[in-house]
Amino acid sequence: MNTKTMVFGMLTIGISTFGFAQQQADSLKVEQLDEVVITDSKFKLKRENSGKVITKITQKELENLQGKSVADIINNTAGIEINGSRSNAGQNLNYFVRGGRNRQVLILIDGIAVTDASQIANDYDLRLLNVDQVESIEILKGASSTLYGTGAASAVINIKLKKATKDALAVNLRSTLGTNQSQEDSDYAIENILNSVSINGTLDKFTYLASFSHQYTDGLSAVSVGEDPDVFNSHNGYLKLGYQFSDNFKLNTYTSYDKFKAEFDDGFGFVDADYLSTTSQYRIGVSPEFSYKNGSITLNAAYNNIERDIQSNFPTQFNAESFVGDIYNRYNFSDKFYTVLGVNVQQSEIESFSIPFGGTDFAQDINSDDASFAIVDPYANVVYVSAFGLNVNAGLRLNNHSEYGNHLVYSLNPSFKKDLSFGYLKGLVSYSTAFIAPSLYQLFEPSYGNTDLKPEENRTIEVGAEINIKDRATVSVVYFNRLEEQFVDFVDLGNFVFQYTNIDEDFTASGIELVADVAITKKLKFLVNGTYTKVEEDLNLRIPEIKVNAAFNYQLNDKTFMSLNYQYNDDREDSFFNSTTFASEIVNLKSFSLVDFYISHKVVNNRMTIFANMNNILNEDYEELFGYTTRGRNINVGFNLSL
Repeated sequence: MNTKTMVFGMLTIGISTFGFAQQQADSLKVEQLDEVVITDSKFKLKRENSGKVITKITQKELENLQGKSVADIINNTAGIEINGSRSNAGQNLNYFVRGGRNRQVLILIDGIAVTDASQIANDYDLRLLNVDQVESIEILKGASSTLYGTGAASAVINIKLKKATKDALAVNLRSTLGTNQSQEDSDYAIENILNSVSINGTLDKFTYLASFSHQYTDGLSAVSVGEDPDVFNSHNGYLKLGYQFSDNFKLNTYTSYDKFKAEFDDGFGFVDADYLSTTSQYRIGVSPEFSYKNGSITLNAAYNNIERDIQSNFPTQFNAESFVGDIYNRYNFSDKFYTVLGVNVQQSEIESFSIPFGGTDFAQDINSDDASFAIVDPYANVVYVSAFGLNVNAGLRLNNHSEYGNHLVYSLNPSFKKDLSFGYLKGLVSYSTAFIAPSLYQLFEPSYGNTDLKPEENRTIEVGAEINIKDRATVSVVYFNRLEEQFVDFVDLGNFVFQYTNIDEDFTASGIELVADVAITKKLKFLVNGTYTKVEEDLNLRIPEIKVNAAFNYQLNDKTFMSLNYQYNDDREDSFFNSTTFASEIVNLKSFSLVDFYISHKVVNNRMTIFANMNNILNEDYEELFGYTTRGRNINVGFNLSL
């Protein structure tokens, strides 16, 4: 029996980690339950009545993952591989979900889509977000463009930021010190420092939250042959204000500023270089909500400005602006029939500058007067929850794009739940379509852009089953099949001419996700998930065929918590540009296994939590990306103090 078969055979069929509702009540209360999800319908629905594949990472679980980044945490979810999260802190991140890529994953912050028009894939960079600001994370896999529009093809990651407490004044301080070394180092110097502070509270009808965080990471070179460390330095500021004008109307506003500087090396020749990438983001948003009998009207509107500066042998600058407005009406006709009607509007523009070969001054490459587009999407979604176990979630969206015209997407997701004496049994089927609008870079870059591009189309089929044993276990299995059409590729047209083009060939990614959540005793819980992903050869770079995550969580007493985590990644193929032959070559990256340990203990009347974790205990030597450095055995210690 080979390694792949052995590892996959150890899995128990299961379901995603349990989710628990936030303490703040939703203005439109569909069900008063502890275990709810919202991303699949924009309603708070009982998780067992959802026919979607959703993982929820709660605040309690995040508290047991202190010292990890947002990308590290999401990377333990079934069906997801965030490549680069185990490398140098400044390493670019690639989101591989069910065999997809960055442009097929949509990230939401507090329900509002966040994208970066300055990126080739229009994707949001998770390095901009500090985990200390996060309240919870919901991950909805599958095509979800009917509710969320462009980019929601393989997954939607909904990140909910923290809210103000009900106290008049609350202060939270968190600090982490740790090492940041490769497998070859053993000096355990303090080279990873994370600090955050937040002040929040409620004064009658007024709520406020202000937070600031900082990370400084040193010690690792970006490339494996590098001798000089590449520093990562980030700052995050966030301010959120809210006011409850009446029982029926409330308003939340927020602003945030995020900036990071990441030193990096020459990835083509894999040599040490004195390069620097700087990204700054400014966001401002408003979210009023009006409630009426059996319904509510919500507006989520945000303006986002991103500036990127890349200092290298080919200096470039990008400035991008985007506006997102999503207004929707939620109405429940009864306890069984819920509807959402909405309109989503997006407007984006980009400009870029570079220094021509042999020149000294920046010249404009992309002009924002030309490089812009607008999207207006009306959409509808309905949820039916019957008394006899049948549940249906269906949606429709008409995408109107200023560059390529109209595009229709839809979804149908029936599920059936049978209540049993020991729990329940559920089966689900889903057929959904999605689209990925071409990015501004792909449309308007003067050398490679193509204004005739059409949106990529995705179709996803899911079939699954779930069984729940009350207070003991929830287990499930899901099969997925995803078809990609009108794929946008960077094509060699001959004579050293390249262009972004829709290609005629279709691609298919399919697989099985197995997940289990088992309470062995009242204090000991076993969590395991595994994914088998089959991707066609042209698209399988850096995607493991088999990936397994497992954890034993032990609550020793009301003050002490311990966790032992394991991750297995199958061997993968990667490509690199050979600067000698001037051609791309394929290389195999061997499989690897990582073991981590975490412990926390509450002191000072439970107001302070001290914690420590050791990552890659066995000091596994492996590669995420060919030629780049990965982290070896590292230790982090810290505290979280609430006043």
